[in-house]
Amino acid sequence: MSIPVSGRRTRAGPDAGQAIISASADGIVLVGGDGRIRFCNPAAEELFGRPAEDLLGGPFGFPIVAGGATEVELMLPDGGERIVEMRVTSTILDGERLHVAALRDVTRRHHVEQELERALERQHATAAVVAHELRNPLAAIRTLTDVLRDPTATLTPERRADVVDRIAERTVFLQAMVAKLLTAARIDEGTVRAPLERVPLLELVLERLAELGEQAGDVVVTCDAGLTALVNRGEMSEMFVNCLENAFAYGRPPITVSATGSDGRIELWICDCGPGVPEDFVPHLFDRFARNPCGERRTEGSGLGLWIVRCLARANGGDVHYEPGDHGGACFRISLRRAPEP
Repeated sequence: MSIPVSGRRTRAGPDAGQAIISASADGIVLVGGDGRIRFCNPAAEELFGRPAEDLLGGPFGFPIVAGGATEVELMLPDGGERIVEMRVTSTILDGERLHVAALRDVTRRHHVEQELERALERQHATAAVVAHELRNPLAAIRTLTDVLRDPTATLTPERRADVVDRIAERTVFLQAMVAKLLTAARIDEGTVRAPLERVPLLELVLERLAELGEQAGDVVVTCDAGLTALVNRGEMSEMFVNCLENAFAYGRPPITVSATGSDGRIELWICDCGPGVPEDFVPHLFDRFARNPCGERRTEGSGLGLWIVRCLARANGGDVHYEPGDHGGACFRISLRRAPEP
């Protein structure tokens, strides 16, 4: 049989058809009836990550079924893998029936399709969460608004003020939900982020606490004024606020916020005095849309908060971890890079 191996002749010069096969952009492998490789072109060598000398005579290793296209995984010598689309036909060459496997690298397309599928799943899950979580507060706002607009209703000033406060609470909840959804969208899209900057930690904590109003009275802060983190300020605010909201939603006061610094790192702790996290739920704490089943009846939320904290912490060169409190409750530790002295 006079077949060129990877463009090199075995016994005689290649004919026109063999030259075309050798020059093909697709990997071409000829497989005998015994399942062993008789010939491969340079493109096939590239796909397998091995020279022709190592492939020839060895088993092809994949089912040979003529017609149609099949995706197979090629294991590379370095431990990586490559996804290829394989089309098989057969021919008779020099009196021997050979199978012709045409291999095309579709690794990138495969990864793009997988990411698209995941994005669609996230969109569907997000739509379901939005529909579920926004329904109740919107219905409450509608009902309370109707109460205020009812000309026959006789409301005392105290009752009217209470209705207005409840509408305001629902509005704040909706604003927080939309903010989380927008942050999740930015994370998914990999939107260009602002540069890291020096952020005095105590200053940021006090700024966020000032926005809590009366709730701030349940928070005890212990933080050295000299601790400065190297982070994106807006994302640091989101991390802290999400952990604080989680403590208010699932824990009990007092809420303690403390920070320590050493060896170029800063550890920010947010702890509560509630029941803590069920042991079987701990592995899912930072999953997208995960919610503590023990708290679902008394809290509202998207299940995005802690997932956002982890994504932003890692994007800023840090991470977040959960630890049970020494005396019960839940503690979340955000690890950040410490800004060098100016």
